[in-house]
Amino acid sequence: MQTDFLVIGSGIAGLTYALKVARDCPDKKVLIFTKTTSDETNTKYAQGGVAGVWDNENDSFEKHIEDTLIAGDGLCNEKTVEIVVREGVERIREIIKWGAKFDKEPDGDYALGKEGGHSEFRILHHKDVTGKEMERALLEAIKQQSNIEVITHCFVVDIITQHHLGYLVTKSTPDIECFGVYALNLRTKKIEKVRAGITLLATGGNGQVYRTTTNPVIATGDGVAMAYRAKGRIENMEFIQFHPTALYEPGIKGQSFLITEAVRGDGGILRNSDGEAFMERYDARRDLAPRDIVARAIDNEMKRTGTEHVWLDCRDMDQKKFLHHFPNIHEKCLSIGIDVARDMIPVAPAAHYSCGGIKTDEWARTSIRHLYAAGECASTGLHGANRLASNSLLEAMVFAHRAYVDAVKKMKDNSGGEWGSWRRDTIPDWRTEGTTAPKEMILITQSLKELQLLMSDYVGIVRTNTRLERAMRRLDMMHEETEELYKTTEVSPQLCQLRNMITVGYLIVKSAQFRHESRGLHFNTDYPNKSEQVQNIVL
Repeated sequence: MQTDFLVIGSGIAGLTYALKVARDCPDKKVLIFTKTTSDETNTKYAQGGVAGVWDNENDSFEKHIEDTLIAGDGLCNEKTVEIVVREGVERIREIIKWGAKFDKEPDGDYALGKEGGHSEFRILHHKDVTGKEMERALLEAIKQQSNIEVITHCFVVDIITQHHLGYLVTKSTPDIECFGVYALNLRTKKIEKVRAGITLLATGGNGQVYRTTTNPVIATGDGVAMAYRAKGRIENMEFIQFHPTALYEPGIKGQSFLITEAVRGDGGILRNSDGEAFMERYDARRDLAPRDIVARAIDNEMKRTGTEHVWLDCRDMDQKKFLHHFPNIHEKCLSIGIDVARDMIPVAPAAHYSCGGIKTDEWARTSIRHLYAAGECASTGLHGANRLASNSLLEAMVFAHRAYVDAVKKMKDNSGGEWGSWRRDTIPDWRTEGTTAPKEMILITQSLKELQLLMSDYVGIVRTNTRLERAMRRLDMMHEETEELYKTTEVSPQLCQLRNMITVGYLIVKSAQFRHESRGLHFNTDYPNKSEQVQNIVL
C-alpha cells in the first residue's frame, strides 16, 4: 500500500491537516489511520473550549500571550506562543466556516467564557462537548473529500526508517528519514507496510499510563513511543498536567468523567472535607488559578485531611444557566445520585494532558525527515511547563495548518524525489517467523496494571528522587520482560500498547530525573525551588 500523505490519528489535528492537504492537492491520495472508530479520540472528550481573542475592546493578543507565558512558568517558546495566539483566531473562523457551532448570547454574539489562568473572557464553547462538536464538523467535511480514505481499526506498529533497511540509525544520525509505517489491520490480522511521501503523527496523549485519567482508553502514547524508537527527539515529558476536577467515583479506575474548568469559571467553588473554601490559602486567583496550582492544592488538602477527594460546590450558581452550559455534567451527576442544585460534586485530580512530546519546529517538522507531528503528541513550545486552559485545541489547529503549508510545498517541489528516496523500493515485509500466539494474556494485563499503579504512586502530582528511582528500576524490569514477549509473540494491539506505554513511562521518569528543580507541573520535594537555568529536557 502507498499514499502521498499519511495521517496517523483522527482527532482535530489529524483531520484538519488531512482536509487541507486533500483540498490543496486534489490529485494526491490522503490516507488516515485510526486504531478504533474515526471519532474515538482525545478531541471527542474535550469538554472545555477553544481560546481566542474575539473581544478587541477588553482583550488583546498581548493579554492572551501574557496569560500563556505566565501559565508556562518560564519555559514557553515565546515565538511559538505568538504564532498560536495571533494565527489561532483565523483557524477558529475556518472551522466555523466548515460547520462547527459555538454557543451564542441572545443578541447573536459568541458567548465568551473565562477559565483558570485567563485574564479575560475569550473562550468559545459548545455546551460542555466542544471537542466533540469540532470533530463532528471536521468528519462531515472529510466525507465530502473524494481523495481522503479513512481506515478504521488499524493499529500502527512502527515508523519505517533506514533502520528497517539494515542501516545503523542512532540519535546522532543526521538524515533519518520516514518512509511510511508498518500497520496491523485488525480486521485481517495482518501487518502491512505502508509507503508514504509525507507522514503526520497526530496520535493524541498518553493519559492511560496513569491509573486514573480523563483520557479515553486509546490514549496510550503510541506516537511518542514510535518516534522515540525511530530515534526522533522527545522533549519535556515530565510535564504531565493533572486536571484538578475529575469526578470521583469510588472503585472507578481508568477513564474518569471530567468536570470542566468552565464550571469554576462560572462560579463553582472548591471546598475541603470541612466545607472550607480553601483555594484562597494557595493563590490570590483562588479557584481560577492555573491548573498546576489548583491540582497541587487539592492534592495537599486530600493528604492533610486524609480524604480521597474534595468537593466542588455549585449550589449557589444559577441552575438554569448550569443546565444550559453543562447538560452532560448535569446528566452524569444525576445518574449517580448527585443533584448539583442540592449536593456538592466529589472531585479529585486525574492525569489529563501531556505538555511535552515529539519535539517539533514552528512548521510541525520533527527531527526525522518527511515526518510531522501535531496535537498533544507534539511538543511545540506553546505550553512550556504547564498548559493554559483551552489552548490545546487552538494549538492543534494552528500546527495542523502549518504542517499542511510546509508539507504541500515539499510535495509540490518534490524535494525528496518520487516517494522521497530510492530506498523505499527495498522496504522489507514484516517478519513473523518464530512468533506464536500469546499463551497467557495475563502477562500483558498484569504488567499494564503494574505500570499504571507505579506511575500514579511514584510519578504523580508530587515527586521525590526516591520515588523516581523506584519507578525507573521497575520500569527497566518491565521493559526487559515486555521486549522478550514482543520478540516471541504475534503482534497485537494490547502488546503494542503496553510496549508503548512502558516507553512513555520511561520518558516521563527519565525527564523528571534530569530536572533538578520544581517548575510548572513538575514538583519534586527534593528540589522545591526553580533553577536559575531555564532549559528543556530533550531525550
